[in-house]
Amino acid sequence: MQHRGQEGAGMAAISGNTILSHKNRGLVSEIFSGNTLSDLISRAAVGQCQYSIANAESNAGDNIQPVFTEYLTGRIATVHNGNITNAKELKEELMTYGIAFMGTSDSEVISKLIAYHCTKKKNVTDGIKTAAELLKGAFSLIVLSTENDKLIAVRDSSGFRPLCIGKNESGVAVTSESCALDTCGFNFVRDVKPGEIIVIENGEITYEEAALTPKIKNTGICIFEYVYLARPDSFIDNLSVIEARMNMGRILAKENPVKADAVCGIPDSGLEAAIGYSEASGIPLVSGLMRNRYIGRSFIYPTQAQRETAVKLKFNAFKANIEGKNIILVDDSIVRGTSMKIIVNMMKNAGAKEVHIRISSPPAKYVCNYGIDTKSEKDLIASRMSISELCREIGADSLGYISIEGLKEACGKCSLPLCTHCFDSGGE
Repeated sequence: MQHRGQEGAGMAAISGNTILSHKNRGLVSEIFSGNTLSDLISRAAVGQCQYSIANAESNAGDNIQPVFTEYLTGRIATVHNGNITNAKELKEELMTYGIAFMGTSDSEVISKLIAYHCTKKKNVTDGIKTAAELLKGAFSLIVLSTENDKLIAVRDSSGFRPLCIGKNESGVAVTSESCALDTCGFNFVRDVKPGEIIVIENGEITYEEAALTPKIKNTGICIFEYVYLARPDSFIDNLSVIEARMNMGRILAKENPVKADAVCGIPDSGLEAAIGYSEASGIPLVSGLMRNRYIGRSFIYPTQAQRETAVKLKFNAFKANIEGKNIILVDDSIVRGTSMKIIVNMMKNAGAKEVHIRISSPPAKYVCNYGIDTKSEKDLIASRMSISELCREIGADSLGYISIEGLKEACGKCSLPLCTHCFDSGGE
C-alpha cells in the first residue's frame, strides 16, 4: 500500500524467541529485495509504509516502523497509523520509570507504553488493552509479539483510521485497506470495529472484543480516507471508495454547474469524481493530464520544495485534448494550493481557453490532529483566502467545492459516523 506512505518502509518477523526486522527510508521496491525477504520468512510478521512521522523531529531510521521493543518477559514490534495527541505526556511519564527512547515519534511511545504494561500485567493482550486505554487520538495498531507468535490488532474507539481482516488457507491478515488483502490472496472477512482488540495465533483469531472506552464525542472515520487517502479499489466500513468518489462527482456537478466543452480529472484521486461529474452534467470526459507513474503522491512529501518539484515532474497536459476548449478540471482537494496553481498554468499553456476547477471535498480550513500532516492553519490555503481570492491565486476561471452536506451524502453507505473536522472544525 505504497499510496499510504512513501518516506520509508519496514518489516519485522518472528524468529524463534526473537524478532528480526529490516527497514529504511525510501520506497518498498527500493528497500526489499528477494534476499532480504527470504531472511524474514516466518509464521507471523508485520510491515508498514511510512507516512510523514507525527511528532518526529526527523525521519531518521529510529523513527521508521516497525518499532521494536524488548522487555523483561518478551519482545514486540509495533506498527501504527494515526497520531497520538498525548504522546509527549506519556513519553515524559515513561522516562521517569527509566525507559529510554531512541527516536522522536509517537509510534515509539506506543510501543514502549505497551511493553511497560505487558511487564506489569504479565500478559501481552492485557498489556495492550491497558496501554490502548491511555492513548488519546487516532490509532490503528498491529503488534507482533513473541508470546505464542501473536499478532494483536487494535483500532481506536472512534475508528478514525481504517483496519480490516482477511483470511485464507494460510492464515489471517490485518491491514489498513481491503485492496491489500485482494493483492495477497486473502478473502475479506470484516472491518475491525472501533475500540476492538483482535488476537491472532497460529493463523486463527483467538480473541476479539470491543474493549476500549469511547473518548471523543462526535467523531468517526476520517472522511478524507474516501476523498483522497484510500485506494479506489478498497472497501472501508461497508463503503466502496470508488462508489463514494463517483457520488462526490455527481453531487459536485449538481451543486456547481458550469458550461464547458470537456471534463478532465486530475490523476489519480480526482479521476473517479470526474467520471461522476461527467455523468451528471452530460459533458464529455477526456484525458487532460498524463501522469508520470514513477513520481509519488505530492501531497505526502514532507517539504514545500519537494511537493512543487514532484508536481512539475508528475504531470504533463494532453494538448490535443484541451487546446481551444473550456475545461472543467476535477480534483479531490486543495490543501496547500501547491499543485493546483502549477496545473492550471500547465493547462493554459497547452491551449485551454478556460479552466474551471471543481473540488470533490469542501475547503480544508482546519488542522487535523489525528494523522493528516498539516501542522498549522497557515499551511491551508482555504484558511487564509476566500474562494474568490483562492480562484485568482491559482489562476482559474472559476472555482467550486462540494458542500459538507453533499460530501456526507456521497459517503452515506459508510457504517460509521464521519469525521469532518478538517472542513468544519467540529465533525460528526
